[in-house]
Amino acid sequence: MRLLHTSDWHLGHTLYDVSRDAEHAAFLDWLLETLEAQSVDALLVAGDIFDTANPSAEAQAAWYQFVAKARRRMPRLDVVVIGGNHDSAARLDAPDPLFAALGVHVVGGLPRARGAMDQERLLVPLHDAKGRVGAWVAAVPYLRPADLPPVPGDMGDRLVEGVRSVYAEVLAAARRRRQAGQALVAMGHCYMTGTELSALSERKILGGNQHALPVDLFPDDVAYAALGHLHKAQRVGGREGVRYSGSPLPLSLSEAGYRHQVLLVELEGDALREVQSLPVPRTTDMVRVPSRDAAPLDAVLTQLEGLPAHDADTLEWRRPYLEVCVSLPRPEPALRQKVEKVLEGKAARLVKLTPAYTGTGGALAEVQPGLSLKERTPEDVFRARYARDFEEPPALALLEAFHTLLTDVQEESP
Repeated sequence: MRLLHTSDWHLGHTLYDVSRDAEHAAFLDWLLETLEAQSVDALLVAGDIFDTANPSAEAQAAWYQFVAKARRRMPRLDVVVIGGNHDSAARLDAPDPLFAALGVHVVGGLPRARGAMDQERLLVPLHDAKGRVGAWVAAVPYLRPADLPPVPGDMGDRLVEGVRSVYAEVLAAARRRRQAGQALVAMGHCYMTGTELSALSERKILGGNQHALPVDLFPDDVAYAALGHLHKAQRVGGREGVRYSGSPLPLSLSEAGYRHQVLLVELEGDALREVQSLPVPRTTDMVRVPSRDAAPLDAVLTQLEGLPAHDADTLEWRRPYLEVCVSLPRPEPALRQKVEKVLEGKAARLVKLTPAYTGTGGALAEVQPGLSLKERTPEDVFRARYARDFEEPPALALLEAFHTLLTDVQEESP
């Protein structure tokens, strides 16, 4: 069997108020072509279809159009989608009767029936090219604290052990379903230990990053675990079959150097045969001047003058995003005007201008541009406000309560 693993599309995303709709449309067209060209049997999307819990009409239309095109072009393709922490579970689950009729399986939030976990919704058979069941998927969406069962106090971290309990129950149900020669596949949207975060675009989840999950959440009989949440593609715990596919687009300027990709997974019987990286074409470049750290204004303006000129035939959405970092001894009121004047007629679009002040006496090489308020996470702001009034850092229980409240606010319907 051939599976294609992707995640973290973040449809509706904007980069410093610039829409990414055209870039996402190009990716989805490429994805359709890739699914067909690679003779994929099943598409696994591991969460964060949308960038926010209340996506725009354009973002929702892009999602529905993709599903319709995929079903029309590849009628036998199995599609399994789980909700992520950016998604509204209720919004993803609402079209379930329609999606079920199309053979598309979406699990927005942890389903329950009569007070117990609805295992039927979480277990999905995958079919090979001949229509035979070749694998069973334990499709576990992003788990919110309210989803987790109570665990004894002597079992360690309550959140981690609660997540472990959910996965163990769903995987056990999948084992009871599968027959000899059928693979066991897991899906999850979570933060695992031993991984790399993108500081500017990945929201902390499950009560903060101190609640990273261990890789033994997925026992050795799990042939492949398709994970979402981290935007940098990577293995977990050195295991070939436990992977983040990463996001298909860079979702912050800090992610410009990532290898954005989808993963082609080949199963042979009940075992993993091979995982192949398929790079996603970059349709809009990201440029930083200078390439590292910050530089004096005159040097920066000289570098900007050397940028390529704008080609009138280039579509607006394909013009490179530009970040400029300038070191200054004192505030420069006309900084933006000077930079924008030099950029007249250039291909790049200025989306971020960061001054780094050197008046503290530190060496220029040690100066790091600070984060703007827009780039700070809610937890960063909470910690800063707490530190203003208290000497000790906030307790873990307080941070857990903060993240629970934050999740409730972020997922409120308008």
